[in-house]
Amino acid sequence: MNRKIAGTVTDSNPVVIIAGPTASGKSALALDVAREFSGTVINADSMQVYEDLSVLTARPGEGSNAAVPHRLFGVLPASVACSAGRWLKMAAGEIEAAWGDGRLPVMVGGTGLYLKVLTEGLAEIPDIADEFNVHANDLYDRLGGEAFKAELAKLDPVAAKSLPAGDSQRLKRAMAVVRATGRRLADWQGEQAEGPAVAARFATIALTPAREDLYAAIDARFDAMIAEGAVDEVKALMARRLDPGLPAMKALGVPELGRHLAGQTTLEDAALAAKQATRNFAKRQLTWLRNQVAADCVIEAAYGPEGRDKAFLFVSEFLAAGG
Repeated sequence: MNRKIAGTVTDSNPVVIIAGPTASGKSALALDVAREFSGTVINADSMQVYEDLSVLTARPGEGSNAAVPHRLFGVLPASVACSAGRWLKMAAGEIEAAWGDGRLPVMVGGTGLYLKVLTEGLAEIPDIADEFNVHANDLYDRLGGEAFKAELAKLDPVAAKSLPAGDSQRLKRAMAVVRATGRRLADWQGEQAEGPAVAARFATIALTPAREDLYAAIDARFDAMIAEGAVDEVKALMARRLDPGLPAMKALGVPELGRHLAGQTTLEDAALAAKQATRNFAKRQLTWLRNQVAADCVIEAAYGPEGRDKAFLFVSEFLAAGG
């Protein structure tokens, strides 16, 4: 049963953010909060936006989608590189739509950059003329990653140093921006943003489980993904012969299972490598949460009944304060 809250959702334009590392139970918590408080779950995970990766990204299934509205899950093809700016525009639209329907926007994801630009805003980079993007694409194809990096270093040494040679999308983006504007990408990104993309009152719930519990959950979940068809999902993705520098091609589990499909390793070894890569990623997410996010409500465990009660009480008080 949905709780009654003071006033209407749009009285104070509330947005609840649920953040946490992979496999911490964010999606389950978001679903429960949305059920309880008439919410719409909006994706803030950079990999769950891709339609090609339902299994490996643990995208909410049909049952979750039937229970409450879910937005920005599986909305882009893997052939597209979704930037923070593009996601922010989509997210702002979905937040406004949720308010318009009298529903509570519940953002859920572990992509720190997405949550940062949502709450702080994003400095605008001018539109880049097609000729500069075409030049960057042609140059990368002609020179290859390492030589392209060397050329980029002459114009933007910061970007060239921070990006690997295989990250073709971001390398080409940095080249196009500096050639078109005369300024490095970091200079644009470092400018003070004008503020959040939506005039909202934000509240953040952070899941920060113990590392050993999180790692065990990661391993068990990847085994379940294999059983649910992760290998076939990667096989279909590889058959499209997309640019390996695209974000979807670097999603956790894709490179490792891709090597297995190419005959370079066994499935067992590929699974072990994917689990280790996921644990390393989760460790970085936990560090970011603890150092970069001033969470309003912290649940120091994987999501469960106690966490649900704590989250419900927090959200109820948050909404009542605004109403």
